[in-house]
Amino acid sequence: MSGHSKWATTKHKKAVVDSRRAKSFARLIKNIEVAARTGGGDVAGNPTLFDAIQKAKKTSVPADNIERAVKRGSGAEAGGADWQTIMYEAYGPQGVALLVECLTDNKNRAAMEVRTAMTRNGGTMADPGSVAYMFTRKGVVVVGKEGTDLTEDDVLLAVLEAGAEEVTDQGDTFEVVCEPTDLLAVREALQGAGIDYDSADATFVPSVQVPLDADGAAKVFKLIDALDDCDDVQNVIANYDVSDEVAAALEDA
Repeated sequence: MSGHSKWATTKHKKAVVDSRRAKSFARLIKNIEVAARTGGGDVAGNPTLFDAIQKAKKTSVPADNIERAVKRGSGAEAGGADWQTIMYEAYGPQGVALLVECLTDNKNRAAMEVRTAMTRNGGTMADPGSVAYMFTRKGVVVVGKEGTDLTEDDVLLAVLEAGAEEVTDQGDTFEVVCEPTDLLAVREALQGAGIDYDSADATFVPSVQVPLDADGAAKVFKLIDALDDCDDVQNVIANYDVSDEVAAALEDA
């Protein structure tokens, strides 16, 4: 789940780790299978697969699950599904724009799940192209702070010459944004500087943000949680902006 709020990012990451571990594992395994099918099972020659495996390891997916996913995706072992990526566009409460990314082997099931979650939680489906223009595809690398004394300047110095556009402090993490084509170079620059990272993905970043009050934020987060509960949904990107004051009010509620 992506949006602009340190509180929301932390809250939802903890939700995935604490109460949605099985669902999180399934999503990560899907990503590994797709990466292996697209670029082959050799990690050295497939940076997308490398990043998918790195992310899975950071989330404590068992090594044998990862290995089997690589084999299924590359065709070395039978049983891989024909995963297809579908992007749905939608609007949530208070005009928040949403991109809902699905990875599914059944388009009809995915469409029904997403539409049901929208209808029950104040969202509306939008026509293709009517929401996507408010987002730009970017490379995003997340660097964890835990157990380090890293500063924003440390990260910036490491990635600046590799094509990074900005580094922002997200509370528990630093977020490095770059062009998708520079993602590999940024990742390698961090590794060269001895800086560990949690994930490196090509994703969508909002170019326009919608500020939310406490009521709107609560409704938007409820909708995103409902979408996250759908088996075929891999990621939900939203263009909300939540102030520290609104975040504090939600925490106290």
